[in-house]
Amino acid sequence: MPILNYTTQIDSFKTIGEIQKILVEHGAQAIMVDYDAAKNPVALTFFMMINEKPINFRLPSNYHGIRKALERDRRVPSKLKTDAQAMRVAWRIIKDWTEAQMAIVEAGLAELAEVFLPYATTSSGLTLFQHIKGDMRLLTE
Repeated sequence: MPILNYTTQIDSFKTIGEIQKILVEHGAQAIMVDYDAAKNPVALTFFMMINEKPINFRLPSNYHGIRKALERDRRVPSKLKTDAQAMRVAWRIIKDWTEAQMAIVEAGLAELAEVFLPYATTSSGLTLFQHIKGDMRLLTE
């Protein structure tokens, strides 16, 4: 089966707006869109108060990974194997993931900080996942 949302035609900026709305409805107090040199939206950075402290999060949109997945799948038509399509797909997947995480929080299955923890940013600007990825001993000791 091709990657989720591979046929979407919904503009990335519309989807980003939908994600921002979801985040604000659940406590985000500031949201910024990060762009690459080609002016493509590549991440949403936001902060929420967690235990009375502002915690920053960064949700990256790795559209290059999506593009590779589209290119690998023979069932995906050639016209959908573009950077523009990969960006649309990436942001739709992030929106769906964000909605699912909020449903988990609303159902009491997890806390908000718990579901977003890998995307919390450290003082170095890396996400927590990126930080521990460099030294997995933090998980095994």
